[in-house]
Amino acid sequence: MPARRMPIDSRQLTQDFERLGLPPGRPVMLHASLRKSGPFVNGAEGLLQTLISYLGPLGTLLMPLGSEDDQPFDKDCSPAEADIGALAEVFRCFPGVQVSDHPAARFAAYGRQSEALLEPLPLHDYYGPGSALERFSAAGGWVLRLGADADTVTLTHWAEYLAVLPHKRRVTWHYLRADGRRQSIESLDDSAGIVDWPHGDYFAQILIDFIASGKARMGQVGYARAECFAAADFVPFAVRWMQSHLA
Repeated sequence: MPARRMPIDSRQLTQDFERLGLPPGRPVMLHASLRKSGPFVNGAEGLLQTLISYLGPLGTLLMPLGSEDDQPFDKDCSPAEADIGALAEVFRCFPGVQVSDHPAARFAAYGRQSEALLEPLPLHDYYGPGSALERFSAAGGWVLRLGADADTVTLTHWAEYLAVLPHKRRVTWHYLRADGRRQSIESLDDSAGIVDWPHGDYFAQILIDFIASGKARMGQVGYARAECFAAADFVPFAVRWMQSHLA
């Protein structure tokens, strides 16, 4: 029987962020597995509050929320997509968090640059030019991953728009809003991928190869392996990778 884990307190978490080399005062997009990285004192709220405090008054915490496409969408009431994880739903309900009004690209943010990152978002091509991902990159954002699966780097979708490739796959998504309106939204295919790759999930391979390049900072936060890296390093790498492997 595995040993019982002791909850990680705020002091230990802060030290872990410092050792990892996560820069405070920046926009940070978080991907985390609570099961792998915790438990934390005060649970998921304890993790979020400690990270927000660590980032400081100049920092902003950003998380993708998504939405369940089989339910009418309401910006403020629709729960986060279950596949994204429990932490996203806790963050959505966190006091002071702002949420973007987009059924296909709903993000939550807390901090100084929340409004600048989230409003307004383009209806179509919501991960492309003018998106929260482009703004996050332009603002000097960093990605923080705590025990997250290798295919979990939402920022890769911005690289898909920048990569020069023939025949990128496009799709149309259909949503019902809580007020009864129906919306059809066009974008690159962010579900099955913009092209077929014979070796499986290219999102995961891009991250694996990026980490191997030495540009990510590696360590441990809580009980999980952790990585953090600058959007300014990751996005150009992902673009080059796609143009080399997916063309």
